[in-house]
Amino acid sequence: MSLAKALGYGANDRLLIVNGDDFGMCHATNEGIRQLLAEGAISSATVMMPCSWAKEAVSWAAAHPEYNVGVHLTLTSEWRFYKWGPVTRSGGVSTLTTDEGYFPPDSLTVERNADPEQVRKELVSQIELALRMGLSPTHLDNHMGSLYGLQTGRDFLDIVFDLCAAYGLPFRLPRRISPGGGLRPELARLAEQRAAMADAKGVVILDALLSLPFELGEGETYDMFKNSMAALLRSLQPGVSEIIIHPSLVTDELKAINPHWKKRGMEFDIFRDPDIRNVIAAEQIRMIRWSDLRDLQRSRL
Repeated sequence: MSLAKALGYGANDRLLIVNGDDFGMCHATNEGIRQLLAEGAISSATVMMPCSWAKEAVSWAAAHPEYNVGVHLTLTSEWRFYKWGPVTRSGGVSTLTTDEGYFPPDSLTVERNADPEQVRKELVSQIELALRMGLSPTHLDNHMGSLYGLQTGRDFLDIVFDLCAAYGLPFRLPRRISPGGGLRPELARLAEQRAAMADAKGVVILDALLSLPFELGEGETYDMFKNSMAALLRSLQPGVSEIIIHPSLVTDELKAINPHWKKRGMEFDIFRDPDIRNVIAAEQIRMIRWSDLRDLQRSRL
């Protein structure tokens, strides 16, 4: 049975989750994501537990359980002067950090250096910290793809699926890989194997995962970005798709952290835009939430 049918929809229905990544990264991002969740402009968000503003994000989410918030499993720290590291306080995760004690800035370093048991330890620490702070997570996903093996083929998804099964949470992994999506053939085959592994462990995953470039293109305007998002929405296939965005209010704080702050401001505006809302309505795209997938996964136990 297809995921759409299992959720009670028709085989040809196009179902969409819009997730705001990087909740908890900074105060400006927290304010932006809270507003979008409250307005219903996005379906869900995922919080980066190692970041300085995670407590604010989780405290708000715990006080507002009507909104979907998951855990953005984080093993990388990409910005030059704003850094974070493991939440594991008992040590024993040295293969996950630089000499300064931060996570590395890229996924390739994680794939090359990370010890699997240390990965497991840190991921459990992040989930458990969110639970202790009062979050009831709706799903798990991954910051910068550090767990997917996209650079070398060395992934950590067996660990992730064990945790998803243990905590009863679905995971951001697409069952369908778009042709020409840039994956090498061997990685596309590996993705199929990992989808089968998720099924075997009872973990619900997506049909498709979509996004637009997170960096501002040369000469890119908001109208250009909006046209690209409208085209992406019109291209949705039947089944459950997720679109990832990184929305934020644009403040001096964000500008000091992120050189791509203009794009993050555009991403804050995009699903509030009446033109984009009209595309969703005209295309008869049905907005759903990660909690729908979580409830389905738990009902199958």
